[in-house]
Amino acid sequence: MPNDIRICDKCKHISVKKMLPKLQKLDPSAEILVGCKSYCGPCAKRAFIFINGRYITAPTEDEAIEKARPYVK
Repeated sequence: MPNDIRICDKCKHISVKKMLPKLQKLDPSAEILVGCKSYCGPCAKRAFIFINGRYITAPTEDEAIEKARPYVK
């Protein structure tokens, strides 16, 4: 079963164009969905990734990706 990775295209703290290739590099076989996750409170303050049922937040995109790394199957 591939990793389930989701990011928000409305988030003010990430650039989908920059983050998507980084996530694809993290796991090339992952199913990455882009769209609003209705997580607007934390999303308005920090970058976040929803990975395999967990919300990972961090001040920057790169930090969020590094924090998400242990949850990649």
